[in-house]
Order: sequence, then C-alpha cells, then structure tokens
Amino acid sequence: MPRFAANLTTMYPEFEVPDRFEQARLDGFRAIELLFPYNLDANELAHALESTGLEYLLLNTPLGDAPAGERGLGAMPGREREFREGFEASLDYARRLGVSLVHVMAGVVPAGASPAECEATLIDNLRKVAPEAASAGITLLLEPLNFEDTPGYLYATSDAAVRIIEAAGLDNVKLQFDFYHLQITEGNLAAGLRRHFDAIGHLQFSSVPGRHEPQHGEVNLPYLFNVVDETGYGGWIGCEYRPKASTAEGLTWAHPYGLGLRDD
Repeated sequence: MPRFAANLTTMYPEFEVPDRFEQARLDGFRAIELLFPYNLDANELAHALESTGLEYLLLNTPLGDAPAGERGLGAMPGREREFREGFEASLDYARRLGVSLVHVMAGVVPAGASPAECEATLIDNLRKVAPEAASAGITLLLEPLNFEDTPGYLYATSDAAVRIIEAAGLDNVKLQFDFYHLQITEGNLAAGLRRHFDAIGHLQFSSVPGRHEPQHGEVNLPYLFNVVDETGYGGWIGCEYRPKASTAEGLTWAHPYGLGLRDD
C-alpha cells in the first residue's frame, strides 16, 4: 500500500502552520513535507515533530527574489555564492529536523543566459554541494515544473531532468516525479513512472486542473497509486494539493488507505 505524506505548505490552510502538524497526525499521516520553513523557528518545528511523532521528509531550497519571479538559484550563472548561502540554510534546517530530501530549485532561465549555460551551472553547483548532503544522509532532488505555472523554468519534462541528473553523475541526486506537473507537460504518466523508476527519489501528486485532491480532475490518480505499488517503490508520495473545500471534506480519497478517518 502506498505511503502518503501530508504537504503542510498546501494542506490544512484553515490552520496556522504550527497547528498543521497535529492535524496531520490526527488524520493518520506519519510523515510531512514543508517546502519553505525558513521564516519558522527550527526549535518550534522540532517540538512539533517530537510531539506528533511525524517524520519531516522534504524541503525546498530558497526561491531567491520570489516577487520578481525567481524560482530558485541552482542554475543561475554568476549567482553561485547566493545559491551556496541558500543551500547552507536548507542543509541547516534539514540536519536539525531530520529531513532526508532537499529539492534543489534550479530557477527560470534569466535574460541573457542560455539553457545550456544554466545546465552547466546547475551541474557544477550540484557537484559542489552533493557530497556535503550525502554525509548528512540527504538526497537532492530535481523536479520538472510545468511551463504553464512556471514559464521558462530550466526543465519541464522528466527526460530533461534525468538527462541533467545523469550528466551530474552523483549517487544522491534523484528525480522528483510530480504527477501534476508531468501530466501538463508530457502525460502518459504510468509509462513515465516506469521508464524513470531507477532515477526517482520522491513522488508527489495533485489533480489536473486545479491542483486539488485526487477525486477531482482528469487524471485517474488511484490507478497511478496502484502502478506505484506495482513498481515496488518504497518511498513516500507527497500530497501536494490545495483542498477544494476544507481539508477534512477532501480526505475521502484517503479513507481506503486508512487516512482521514477521525471519530470526532
């Protein structure tokens, strides 16, 4: 049976972030994602994890200047120092909170730079930081982001991301395979999952369109969850969706997996 992790950046929006940990526990989740913890106190997060017994799986490296449209610095030529400083912040949170997966956000190809130049920058940055992450037991992830939500992102397809991963040649750099993004950019999700299985380090999902629960949209996500089981994938599947109504109402999809079955 698949193992699902609640994404506390998107789920339980009716609660403040510190309270989302307990809500996830009450719904039966045993692991969580929290993408950008940097404005939260690490000690408070550690307390929330200890009190709930949840495993903190995944965080993202900083976006850079988000209001200006930046979506990561990993592939930005000339900004290697900024990337390294942001990565050190990510690594600090990961070490302190037991996080085992860090999504390295590459960024949007900037004006005046070529995709090839950005790929070379990303590979060089990965080769510099991956050994330090490996020493802490941390896997680095590259996630294709679709061109509708994130125009100009360095890679939008699984093939493009895997090509960079293979070029980097690092054991602890893997693919983050998000059914939402990849349905928009390439479709044929079951085949892509099987094709890139050896490169996958983490899975995520939400519905298309709308980025809601699995019972909405055009993709048969329960079928894909069965395919995940068939592949023998032993990791977690992140529930990176925005509830269409309340989180509790939307968790009917999870009842067959033993989640969201509260007595209250």
